[in-house]
Amino acid sequence: MKGCVGIVPLILCLAVGTAWCDKREVAITVYNNDLGLVKDVREMDIDKGISEISFTEVASRIDPTSVHLSIEGDAAAILEQNYEYDLISTSKLLEKALEGRIEVYTKEDQFFDGVLLAADAQHLVLRREDGGINMVGREQVVHVALPDLIEGLVTRPTLKWLLSGNKSGKRSVEVAYLTTGIQWHAEYIGVVDDADRNLDFSGWVSVDNRSGTTYPDAELKLVAGDVRRVQPKRPVPKFDRTMAEAGVLEAGFAEEAFFEYHLYTLPRPTTIRDRQIKQITLFPATRTAVTKQFRYDGARHPRDVRVILEMKNDKESGLGMPLPAGTVRMYKRDLSGSLQFIGEDRIDHTPRNEEIDLYIGNAFDVVGERRVVESRRITDRVREETYEILLRNHKEEAVDIIVVEHFRRDWRILDSSHDYEKKDAYTVEFPIRVEADEEVKVTCRVRFGRG
Repeated sequence: MKGCVGIVPLILCLAVGTAWCDKREVAITVYNNDLGLVKDVREMDIDKGISEISFTEVASRIDPTSVHLSIEGDAAAILEQNYEYDLISTSKLLEKALEGRIEVYTKEDQFFDGVLLAADAQHLVLRREDGGINMVGREQVVHVALPDLIEGLVTRPTLKWLLSGNKSGKRSVEVAYLTTGIQWHAEYIGVVDDADRNLDFSGWVSVDNRSGTTYPDAELKLVAGDVRRVQPKRPVPKFDRTMAEAGVLEAGFAEEAFFEYHLYTLPRPTTIRDRQIKQITLFPATRTAVTKQFRYDGARHPRDVRVILEMKNDKESGLGMPLPAGTVRMYKRDLSGSLQFIGEDRIDHTPRNEEIDLYIGNAFDVVGERRVVESRRITDRVREETYEILLRNHKEEAVDIIVVEHFRRDWRILDSSHDYEKKDAYTVEFPIRVEADEEVKVTCRVRFGRG
């Protein structure tokens, strides 16, 4: 049998033999941390005696040490397993053709043939039948032919097994393996109502597939949680993103507790193409109650009065579903009815019945100012400081501001201008109401140390 290589870049003409394959079922479980578990079931011909089967269309970023093969009815014993990833290219093809016969055609209609001794970026070196040498410049070459078939050529990453079959026939063959280059994350959209008291909240899942293969009509599962891996995380190569493909399903994902994680299952098959970001509805839009809060932490953010939206992830509030970590983007309609972006924040994995605080930006018309007005040493181990916080409200309505103070070491408040609540061993909060166009001064004197 003869092969041929055409106009540069070389075009390979060859036939590749493999086991017959008909039916195929694909399932993939995607994790947060650049990891996917692929299960690929195909119906293939298994021969009696020693034979070889091949699996193409596997991820190019597969972990070969994680591959598990099972054959229906124990129809064959596995003797060897190989992962072929030395893919064919012009340079690879010429490398495999070394010491073999080739035929070369140039732009000037010259013809050379002989044994290929060397091939680099500049020249092809051929030994003629008479023992002479021809050096052909690569820039002049328009066609290369390989009269002899080269074995071991791989056009796609391929898993191969050497089997010892006990009976010939079609069998269901299942391959499971881990691959990097695929991950998922959640995004959430919230639209606040005019009164800032309710939120239309919806969730999306983005599956980013850069694993090197497409998963057709796959059963898709997502795992939310921090799954430990022994191997160090390998860097993900950068590819151009394709347009996101949206899949909307009224029911969204079905959720279940799984070990110490949460598992989300899409109740329909979906195709996840290579180099594609696919977006799928996590759950349909639901209305939940929110509370807007102004928070001033002058020691950490001297000028910023932060705007926080508080919500609770429970059924009574309209949610109650374990929420995977992701970015929450907030919108609100202006007086004309147009939707405007008002800020975004990121949430961690959030179980049911937990509270969520979303920091979406800093208030424009509410200003804070903090300073230490007095600091004095009482003894070598005791010191006192007096703090003054000024809050100015330039809005046309009153606002409630939570003033946060952090204290180190042993401390106690000796006196303060306003009531406060101790939140933990190092934090207190002052709830302060500031009327429209009003300035409020908050003071407190704190003693540090024992004595």
